[in-house]
Amino acid sequence: MVSDKKECIGILGGTGKEGKGLAYRLAEAGYPVIIGSRQVEKAQITVSELTGLKHKNELRLLADENLSAAQKADLLIITVPYSAHKEIFNSIKDVVNGKIIIDVTVPLVPPKVTRVQMPPAGSASMEAQEILGDRASVVTAFQNISYEKLLSDGDINCDVLVCGQKDARQRVIEIIQSIGLIAWDAGVLENSVVVEGLTSILIGLNKQFGIQSAGIKITGIPG
Repeated sequence: MVSDKKECIGILGGTGKEGKGLAYRLAEAGYPVIIGSRQVEKAQITVSELTGLKHKNELRLLADENLSAAQKADLLIITVPYSAHKEIFNSIKDVVNGKIIIDVTVPLVPPKVTRVQMPPAGSASMEAQEILGDRASVVTAFQNISYEKLLSDGDINCDVLVCGQKDARQRVIEIIQSIGLIAWDAGVLENSVVVEGLTSILIGLNKQFGIQSAGIKITGIPG
């Protein structure tokens, strides 16, 4: 039985590939998930697609508009393209007081997506925290895991690096572990520049080897 104590998680930009993958993993682990989109109809289509992937367990998935999802959810995940990053954070900043926001966005600048290109704030997540001020806590996570792995029911041979304010990042680590992934405390939000930058390197490796699922593993730590 699913515990009602699990947070309701809103995924803004949840109709994209990474958003779908995270929604599936979280819902499968028993979290109520609200998939947010600019258009509710697109979110409803995504809910139907994900529900069709799982027949043995009922997934707790709802569709909503981004701002409404941000208001209703206990914790948020942002999976929008970088071109929409500032816009989405400016649009929700007045309704997220006290919430943890996991920012998955990477500051990719097409067409040179294999080149690390950070914004003036230092990273996308630092930019998000500047916009929100002290209203909410931004945490970096999930940048280096492909959506193909998330949508799979198999083991994910890839680790997650988590950056942000201490209490917030610890809560995010607990959530990541609860969906069967390995998460590492990667320190303060300023370290997100490294985590986000790794994505461009992984994209380059994917291109070199004709794959879609390059990831990272932390080694050498006992236990």
